[in-house]
Amino acid sequence: MLALARLDVSFSLVSDGRNLLAAPRVSAVADRIGALFGRQLAAQLLPVDYTNGPISIRGFVQRPAEAKSSGRKAHLFINGRPFRDPFLIRAAENGYRATIPAGVRPTLFLAIGIPGDRVDVNVHPAKLEVRFRDKVFIERAVEEAVRDALRPLEAAVRMGGSARDPAGTDDRPFAGPAPDQRPAFPGRGEDAGTYGFPGLGLEGPSAPADAYGSRFLQVFDTYIMFETPAGIAIVDQHSAHERVLYERAMAELRAGGGAAQRLLLPLTIDLEPTELEAVEHNQEQLTAIGFEVEGFGGRSVVIHAVPNPHPRFDARRCFEELVADLAHGRLEGLNRLERFAATYACRAAIKAGQTLDHGEIRDLLHRLFACELPPHDVHGRPSMVQLPLSELERRFGRA
Repeated sequence: MLALARLDVSFSLVSDGRNLLAAPRVSAVADRIGALFGRQLAAQLLPVDYTNGPISIRGFVQRPAEAKSSGRKAHLFINGRPFRDPFLIRAAENGYRATIPAGVRPTLFLAIGIPGDRVDVNVHPAKLEVRFRDKVFIERAVEEAVRDALRPLEAAVRMGGSARDPAGTDDRPFAGPAPDQRPAFPGRGEDAGTYGFPGLGLEGPSAPADAYGSRFLQVFDTYIMFETPAGIAIVDQHSAHERVLYERAMAELRAGGGAAQRLLLPLTIDLEPTELEAVEHNQEQLTAIGFEVEGFGGRSVVIHAVPNPHPRFDARRCFEELVADLAHGRLEGLNRLERFAATYACRAAIKAGQTLDHGEIRDLLHRLFACELPPHDVHGRPSMVQLPLSELERRFGRA
């Protein structure tokens, strides 16, 4: 930890004539991390650069797709001094919510800058623990800093078109928040190309739907492929739509409700006792996302209205699977609203094996890249992977 705190000092460790550690002086933390833990880990990290009033948080956090359940590194620094605080580590992990599955522990390198009168560094004999004057504020700042670091992943790909109709079409089968209800081009302007899907080359003002002549290819009725300046991007249609619906559901739950489609013929569904209890316990949330449900006596319920997330939506199947998941407490590790939204998104999203037409593909990509955190679904799986052009050229002997 001292080697991370003092970049201006060279560190070496020799045992039995073997050089176990060689960390020369560097000017960048990333270089020191690479020397200590390897270039592979260093390449998996995203920069953190966050300020909230007198508090600053700098450092690096691991990309969600690279995080594992074991072997993680977690290093904290306060005003240049290493310290330990499991609650701040937990706060940092909270910043990953809905991007990694429960039990996964991302690597973290976070340096907190804070005025001296807001922290007591003399509460531990070895000065490895500190006491903050406002601990809750610091924990929230750390969580926000991590979330802020993950957010630019969405900025690396931006859709072209008008602000009112960014996808170039008024047909939006994969419904999300209306374009006038959220920024059409989220991101960080000139800084967007610094982060995001590394190597995709989609940091410019346009994205697949317009920049590349809409050259999409759906393969195995599951994956959407398109060309980028840096190679080939491959999107998992289910994971992508799951992310879109999760963020839409969270917005509706926080706002108190969204649009619903009334049924000409109500659905009558028989449930198990635990499922009935789950319906009663989540009645407000079910209504908010579009399910209008009432008891019908015994073990039956009647559904008068349903959400309409896409043309192939099977309302009965989605409701039955959603209620079963809620009754059995799946998708633990999230708070109640997040768990509900994640469960609904998983069950309502388009499935692998469903054929999409060109307009549906374009709309789905538009909505994915307009999300807050598009690179991962609610289970932490990637929604997109890339095949670099350099790798194609190498395999075909063109390198």
